[in-house]
Amino acid sequence: MSKIVEASAAVASIADGATVASVGVIGWVTPDKVLAALGARFRETGAPRGLTFYFPCGTGDAIGIRGMDHVAREGLMKRIVAGSYVNPVDPKTGRRPELMRLIRENKIEAYAWPIGASMHWLREVARKSPGYITRVGIGTYADPKHGGAKLTPSAADGLIQRLDINGESFLFYPTWPIDVAMVRASTADEFGNLSWEDEALVSSSIALAIAAKACGGRVIAQVRRVVARGERAASMVRLPGMLVDQIVVDPDMMMTTDTPFDPAFFGGVRRPLSALPKIPMTPDKVIARRASREVRPQELSIFGFGAAADIPLVMAEDGTITEDNIGQYWFTTEHGSYGGLVASGWQFSANVNPEAIVDGVTQFDVIDGGLCKFAALAFAQFDSNCVVNVSKFANANPGAGGFTDIATNASRLVFTGPFTTAGLDVDYSEGRMRIVKEGKVRKFAREAEHVTYRVGEGIRERGQHALIVTERAVFEATPEGLVLTEVAPGIDVRRDVLDQMEFAPMRVLDPLPRMAAELFIDRPSS
Repeated sequence: MSKIVEASAAVASIADGATVASVGVIGWVTPDKVLAALGARFRETGAPRGLTFYFPCGTGDAIGIRGMDHVAREGLMKRIVAGSYVNPVDPKTGRRPELMRLIRENKIEAYAWPIGASMHWLREVARKSPGYITRVGIGTYADPKHGGAKLTPSAADGLIQRLDINGESFLFYPTWPIDVAMVRASTADEFGNLSWEDEALVSSSIALAIAAKACGGRVIAQVRRVVARGERAASMVRLPGMLVDQIVVDPDMMMTTDTPFDPAFFGGVRRPLSALPKIPMTPDKVIARRASREVRPQELSIFGFGAAADIPLVMAEDGTITEDNIGQYWFTTEHGSYGGLVASGWQFSANVNPEAIVDGVTQFDVIDGGLCKFAALAFAQFDSNCVVNVSKFANANPGAGGFTDIATNASRLVFTGPFTTAGLDVDYSEGRMRIVKEGKVRKFAREAEHVTYRVGEGIRERGQHALIVTERAVFEATPEGLVLTEVAPGIDVRRDVLDQMEFAPMRVLDPLPRMAAELFIDRPSS
């Protein structure tokens, strides 16, 4: 009996109340055809109902590759546990994702786990252990004392517990069964042996499949092509066909958002640095330029979304990284691509011209082991107690992604982002900066709405070093609080910095150094 089926047949036997898990990293490795088929089945038949969905990472872009938004339907989705969420405005409809509406209106039980936990938890499911235990997240939004990673009032169950062992506190994530796992690969044979030779990421695919099979569940694999059994070298196959039940073929599936296919993301061809896109002259570019001065050769460096992801591209544009020295810069993201340059925008998570790609569970072993010494991450809020928030603010519920694991375990941290948001407009002229219109939302808040990571504790207890880099000022986080260490040329310290904060920094350097003028010039730095 052939394992190759239509997507509608693959989802036809999913029962009411099942737990369905799916891989996906924004648009990357998202089995969109299978998720769409499940959403279509519910729309047409009203079944299945009351499903729990487990997404180790935010799956789909909610626009062209809709991913988790295909199944964001009242009645179909009872509960969702995800490592992150996406909330873009669809340019065609002007609407936010349906999943975000369900969360805002408390129509579903929604939880946002740190991605390190969402990846490592799968290993515990696979080996039938009671659960996953970790130090990461104590004192943060994932801690039951601070909300237990719940996004909605209806999320009443304590999916995370706090344990004390030998006088030390840990977070414990109890396991439960996975009934169906949806994965995506490049190629299958008729037996189901899977390879990822032209995907930029593997992510949680292997862990999901093993966990589901250990629970007596099914594995559905979406692939681009089918080849004859035995055609590939065994070393290419990452998941054996014994662990795959059904195969859905989609020869036209997008590689990721806005990218039908590009071998530069998996090392199939090499893209010259001169062919990389130039970052527009925005506050993010200034931030990336200043933050890039903290990057060191031969130090494994990990980058988060936003201005942080622009750092490697800006370094190439400004000539810091060249074809001759690029091998001296060791760049990665939380999703397992190593070498080359981290991509930004919708292509974030993968690297251009990578040298190696590891799976998601292995990558968080690297992260939690403290091997990524330097981390550049975004921030949505930074408060008077040196608490940083990226996981929940205003009406946004993005979750933490890999932020908490990365921030906890890196030695040197740079938090990047504009000083204010919602309407900020700036002008650059001759190496100086001018605020044309101030943003409505102050990001240096008296108290953060969500505790994603306690920077102050990391500095005091583990000797971390942390900077906050914005387009107009730089701060150092110290055990006593923030110290203003640099300000942009043309900026009035009182009006443009101190008056735009809800709290006063602990200290302002006197004299206060100026940020380098070349950061604000729209041409390569010298």
